[in-house]
Amino acid sequence: MYDVIVIGGGPSGLMAAVSAAKHGANTLLIDKGDKLGRKLAISGGGRCNVTNRKPIDELIQFIPGNGRFMYSPFSIFNNEDIINFFEQLGILLKEEDHGRMFPITDKAQTVVNTLINKIKEYQVEIRLNTPVKEMVFNEDSVEAVKLENGELLHAHSIIVAVGGMSVPHTGSTGDGYPWAKQAGHTITELYPTEVPITSNEGFIKEKALQGLSLRDVSLSVFNTKGKLVKTHRGDMIFTHFGLSGPAALRCSQYVVKTLKKAKVPTTEMQIDLFPEQSGEALFQSITKAMKAEPKKAFKNVVKGMAPERFLQFLFETVEIDSSSQSASISHEKVRQFTKMLKQFSFQVNGTLPLEKAFVTGGGVSVKEVEPKTMQSKKKKGLYFCGEVLDIHGYTGGYNITCAFSTGYTAGKGAAERILV
Repeated sequence: MYDVIVIGGGPSGLMAAVSAAKHGANTLLIDKGDKLGRKLAISGGGRCNVTNRKPIDELIQFIPGNGRFMYSPFSIFNNEDIINFFEQLGILLKEEDHGRMFPITDKAQTVVNTLINKIKEYQVEIRLNTPVKEMVFNEDSVEAVKLENGELLHAHSIIVAVGGMSVPHTGSTGDGYPWAKQAGHTITELYPTEVPITSNEGFIKEKALQGLSLRDVSLSVFNTKGKLVKTHRGDMIFTHFGLSGPAALRCSQYVVKTLKKAKVPTTEMQIDLFPEQSGEALFQSITKAMKAEPKKAFKNVVKGMAPERFLQFLFETVEIDSSSQSASISHEKVRQFTKMLKQFSFQVNGTLPLEKAFVTGGGVSVKEVEPKTMQSKKKKGLYFCGEVLDIHGYTGGYNITCAFSTGYTAGKGAAERILV
């Protein structure tokens, strides 16, 4: 009989095991894979963005999926606690743009190894290649887990930390949802978030802009009535199937929701290459430059305003002979060109599937989980943490912060339940 069993060796499960053992519980960590921390090892492009240093209220704004729920777990273990936790274990962190925190080694494996060493130091029992078949419940609480091989493992508390459905090669294959349902929980609809966006536009299919990056642009999603749904500012890249890059990933969930709500095949997106400047101001600055050098070729007047390939694409779209002298280009054409720089509009038809997403939207309803302990409101002794919950943030350290915070909170809650 264990005090606490943690199922899943990802970010939230590793932290839950550390926390449960730290708070005095005899803990078992089981994972169906052959090694722990697989998702953690590939996070942050293999560098592991362990958290984000933004103030809590700001942090919550970057967690569009039930971020407010996180106020309670953050009151127990927040981003500054995560930083202190790793630094006390000898992992020095550095702050990069937008508050993102990385180990100075730039190696995710450093973080994984340190967590595993800490778990071993706390004498947590680890069982790998151990898939769980189902949970065993009585009327009001959880009693045991039944393994695929038929073995029963009894525990006072069981923490489900098996992730969502995204990045399935790391072991996140939705195992936790049936167990939660069995316990009487609601699973909100699952959908991909932080995922590349797809488009059937001619210029995408023809790969006219494939591989082209745009820096610090505003990317917007509109609904079918032309109303702005969401704008995100950042970098993006055109791909052979649509758009990717940070700004596109952040917009992706709004594309999914807009298409679903309107029940339409496509919706509009726009790129603004000059978010700091009004369309009129941009038009005036271009015409002023043209007047200053009327004999200069138009392409040389606007050179540097955007990547050359993108400008060339706009010249062709607006039908401007870019080698013509500035003086010969009509105001009408310049207005059209300016509008394309400010409102480059195209239709999108969805996103890549859930297994290609960085993050799963939806999951175990947070209304049915105690935020101070992460315990189920349906079955005593059952806890949830990490991506199995209906909580999701943008990329940039927000999801892993939620995973570590809910994991630590669940471990503490599960241990204290027994020791009280």
